[in-house]
Amino acid sequence: MDWYFKVWRDWQNFSGRATRTEYWMFTLFNVVIIALITMIGVFIDTDIIDFVYSIAVFIPALAVTVRRLHDTGRSGWWLLLFLIPVIGFIVLLVFYCQDSKPDNQYGRNPNAQAEPSEY
Repeated sequence: MDWYFKVWRDWQNFSGRATRTEYWMFTLFNVVIIALITMIGVFIDTDIIDFVYSIAVFIPALAVTVRRLHDTGRSGWWLLLFLIPVIGFIVLLVFYCQDSKPDNQYGRNPNAQAEPSEY
């Protein structure tokens, strides 16, 4: 759950990088929460809870997705591939699954070991 809350704390940050773990753990918890909210909505016969959650999670999800693309060395504009039916989704899925690139214009590799500090 720490990864999920990390994305919520960093909801306004569209710069920098997000590791595969950060992105996929957020996505996993988000899918589980949406499934639970949908079941609750069906039980109480309303869609308002699902709608409110979807609006609330839109910006944090967009931000972590852009940071994930940055981690693979791509601009956030690559998200526009979603406009291409099926093919765009598949290409983006491949990008999301790729390993972090070395240090790039979006920042240091988040998976790299921190250099020991000198005393």
